[in-house]
Amino acid sequence: MLLTEGELQEQVGRLEGWKLDSGAIVRKYMFNDFMKGIAFVDEVAAISEAFDHHPHITIDYKTVILRLTTNEEGGITALDVREAHEFNEAFEKTR
Repeated sequence: MLLTEGELQEQVGRLEGWKLDSGAIVRKYMFNDFMKGIAFVDEVAAISEAFDHHPHITIDYKTVILRLTTNEEGGITALDVREAHEFNEAFEKTR
């Protein structure tokens, strides 16, 4: 079920580093070197498989950008928010 505008503002406000962007939530993660970013993407892949929900991933040298939306629902759901929290936890472990 899609989050309402109020729920979106509240939930995204609690997500460190994430922003609303055209029907998705997006975060840019910065790393000290390329391989740390790749290790993070490996963690993102494992989390995504566990959730059976996969983000759009952009890798640009030491920067990884994740974009979450639930295509089947046509926007942002609680699943996107839960997964974003998991990605933030993985980021803290791989820094």
